[in-house]
Amino acid sequence: MPQHDLIVIGAGPGGYTAAIRAAQLGLNVACIEKEPALGGTCLRIGCIPSKALLESSERFWEAREKFKGHGILVPEVKLDLATMLKRKDQVVDTLTKGVAGLFKKNKITRYAGHARIIGQGKVTVKSSNESIDLEGKHILIATGSKSSLLPGVQLEGDRIGTSTEALAYPEVPKHLVVIGAGYIGLELGSVWKRLGAKVTVLEFLDRILPGLDDEIAAEAKKIFEKQGMEFRLGTKVTSAKVKGKECVVESDGNEPTTCDRVLLCVGRVPNTDELGLDSVGIKLDSRKRIEVDKHFATSVPGIYAIGDVIRGPMLAHKAEEEGIACVEQIATGHSHVNYDAIPGIVYTQPEIGTVGKSEEQLKAEGIQYKKGLFPMLANGRARSMGITEGKIKVLADAKTDRILGVHIISAHAGDLINEAATAINFGASSEDLARTCHAHPTLGEALREAALAVDNRTINI
Repeated sequence: MPQHDLIVIGAGPGGYTAAIRAAQLGLNVACIEKEPALGGTCLRIGCIPSKALLESSERFWEAREKFKGHGILVPEVKLDLATMLKRKDQVVDTLTKGVAGLFKKNKITRYAGHARIIGQGKVTVKSSNESIDLEGKHILIATGSKSSLLPGVQLEGDRIGTSTEALAYPEVPKHLVVIGAGYIGLELGSVWKRLGAKVTVLEFLDRILPGLDDEIAAEAKKIFEKQGMEFRLGTKVTSAKVKGKECVVESDGNEPTTCDRVLLCVGRVPNTDELGLDSVGIKLDSRKRIEVDKHFATSVPGIYAIGDVIRGPMLAHKAEEEGIACVEQIATGHSHVNYDAIPGIVYTQPEIGTVGKSEEQLKAEGIQYKKGLFPMLANGRARSMGITEGKIKVLADAKTDRILGVHIISAHAGDLINEAATAINFGASSEDLARTCHAHPTLGEALREAALAVDNRTINI
C-alpha cells in the first residue's frame, strides 16, 4: 500500500496549491483527481475559460461599438465564434498542462480516479480499470463545488444548462434567459449579450448581486441596463422546459417567457457526496459543508478540509489561502488567514471589486463608520480610456479611521481592489491610503481620492 505524508483529494486551486506548498515544506505528497486534466472546476470549466470569453467578447464589442470614437474605422466586424471558443480551450489547455508540470517539478504523486475515504488515514482511488488503496498521515479534502439545481428546472444539454454549457454554446443565442443575478450569471450573460444575444435575467430577490454592497449593486444594475440587459427582479422561477424549438420559463405571477437557451446560475453546493465522510464520522452542517476548526481540522483526527466544501465564500483565491495555511499548520504548527482581506470580483464591464465590510454589514453590526466616495467620471485615466462609469467607496472606522471596506465599480476594478486588500490586511487607515503617492494618470488615483473623501478633502471634485 503506497504511503504518503499528505493525501490531497481534489486538484483545483485549493488542492493543487496545498499540494505544492506541502511539497515545498518537505512532505511526501499525493494528489487525487478524477478528471483527466488538473486545475479543478475553476481552471477547466469556470474562472479561466469564462475570463477568456469575457476578454474576447469585450474586444469584439469594442471593435464594433467603440473604435469609431477613437478614430479607428473598421468597415465590418464579424464574429468567428468557433475561433473564439478554440482560443478559450487553448488557454485552458496551456494552464492545465502547467499544473501538471508543477506537480512533476515538486515531485507530487498524482493518482487519477475517484477518491473515497475508507478509514482514518486511508483512501481508496477507483478509476475505470483499477482500484488502489493509499495510506497517509494526513488527508486534505479539497473537492470544491458544483452548480446548484432548482426544482422544476429540467436540464437538457446546452438548451437548459449551467455555466459549463454556457461556456461552449455552438452559436449565439437569439434570446438567453439567465436564472440568477449573481457573479456567474452576470458574467456569462455579459459575454453573450456582447456577442449579439438578447439577455433577460430573472432573480428571486429584489436586487442583483446578493451580498454585495447595496449602493454598488444598484449602480451596477443601472450600467448593465444601459448596456441592454433586462432584469426581472422579485421573480420566482417555478419551471423551465424545452418545448419543441423553444425553451419555456415559468414564474409565479408572470406570463411564461420563451427563449432558445436558459442558463441556470443560482449558486453552488459543496462536493461532499460519495467521499465516504459518514464512514469515518466527519460532520456536515445543514448546507452539506464540512465542519472544521480554525486550523481546518475536521472532527476526525488527521483529516482536514478547505475551499468550497467548508464555510465562507466560494472563491478560488480563498481556497488557495486556506490550502497554504492548512499545510503550513500541519508542517510548522503556524498558520493564518485574514478573512476580512479576501476580495471578491465580478468580471463584467465595468468590473466590480469588493473587500471587507459593506455598509449594510457595518450598520447591522452597530459599527460607526465614515464614508468616502469618488466618481470615475472625475478620473483623468478613466476619461482617456473612455470608460467613466462607476465609483469607488472607502469605508473607515469613525473613531480609529481604520479601513473596514472598499467597494469599486470601474474599469480594472479587479486589479484596483488588490491595493485595498493589502491596506486592510496591514490595518491601514484611510489617511494612510490618502497620504500614499499614486502615479498620475492612473485609475488608482481614484482610490486615493475616495480615501481623501472620507475626510471631505477630495482634490478633483
